[in-house]
Amino acid sequence: MSPTPSSAARRIDHRLVLVMALASGIVVANSYYAQPLVAQIADHFAASTTSIGLVVTAGQIGYAVGLALLVPIGDLVDRRRLLTAVLIGTTGCLLAMALAPTWQTLAAAGLLVGVSSVVGQILVPFAASLAADDERGKVIGDVMTGLLLGILLSRFVAGLLAEVAGWRAVFWVAAALMVATIVLLRRELPDAPPAAQLSYRRALVSVLALIRQEPVLRRRMLYGAVTYSSFGVFWTSIGFLLARAPYHWSDAQIGVFSLCGVAGALAGKVAGRLADRGWARVQTGVFVAATAVSFLLLDVGRHQVVALAVGTALLELGIQGTHISNQSLFYALRPDARSRLNTAYMTSYFAAGSVGSALSAAVYASHGWGGVCLLGAAFPTVGLTVWLLEMSTRRLRRDTAPTICGDRPLAGTSAATPLRTGDR
Repeated sequence: MSPTPSSAARRIDHRLVLVMALASGIVVANSYYAQPLVAQIADHFAASTTSIGLVVTAGQIGYAVGLALLVPIGDLVDRRRLLTAVLIGTTGCLLAMALAPTWQTLAAAGLLVGVSSVVGQILVPFAASLAADDERGKVIGDVMTGLLLGILLSRFVAGLLAEVAGWRAVFWVAAALMVATIVLLRRELPDAPPAAQLSYRRALVSVLALIRQEPVLRRRMLYGAVTYSSFGVFWTSIGFLLARAPYHWSDAQIGVFSLCGVAGALAGKVAGRLADRGWARVQTGVFVAATAVSFLLLDVGRHQVVALAVGTALLELGIQGTHISNQSLFYALRPDARSRLNTAYMTSYFAAGSVGSALSAAVYASHGWGGVCLLGAAFPTVGLTVWLLEMSTRRLRRDTAPTICGDRPLAGTSAATPLRTGDR
């Protein structure tokens, strides 16, 4: 169906989408710079792998806190002003990481960086609000692709910089990038009135109400949580695997390896377009299954780099595809509460990533890479089971819909009624 004149008139400018994607990627990278540097940081502070794993986990925990406490404000105030304030705080925290005298200080500063690095999660619902209905999935996919590329490229950049100038240089450069991002967003973002007239306290309470009232949101929170927990499991321990036998890779080599996930990230654009055509629910199962299967390849990858690379790309494809499918469905629930819907979803998302990250460091120390892969596969396997049950229930409801004489729909329904977006 072609867009109506009104929907065409309010299509979002592609330049603005690019700016939002770029800013989302640059800022979210702050929470991931430490991942490929864990071995070097552990050596610098003479700390255990479990202790340095907490530095990575701290960033994830901080991000979850920022999602819960900062993102809801996006529905209440001018987003451009909010983003400026948040990014100034991010800059200061990154400078603290660059100057950290102990790993404990580094972890504490990383926690605060995570709290203030939720810019992408403010921009994504903003982009969804500016987009026309028939392009929302594509726009979300484009901005989220920028965000995920920022996560993946952060490891590449961090590895190269650490190899040349040491791990502290990574955070000096990150702070400079925040200043540039402030200037870019101040210049490019449009003014937009608040989507809701609520107090901050009522906005936070309303997030819990949305979770209680929207079953679609609850299911999407679960699918997001089980896939992103696997993300935390994998990326927290991969640096330890690659820095030691049989690989013995440098920080730069580990950073280059992270580019294997870029193919999966770019595939997220396809997920957004398919979601616009109504395939979000069906493709969710495919992407969750891909996340689980990737760990079979990753387990083989402890000795085979090709299997490790392919498994990494498949993992990123599964996570990104599931994520965009989820967002395309729950953003449509309450147009006036998209930041708060995003808060509910993304808080559980990154909380799950924190759990996966913390468990990964402990499991690697006790059971090695094989234990990490088993843990990583367990989470999406649970999600796939739930998806199969959901699809079976939906099919059963369609098959048992009330009919007259067993073969004709009741009055007011039509057997030829097309499926709505997301109903397939």
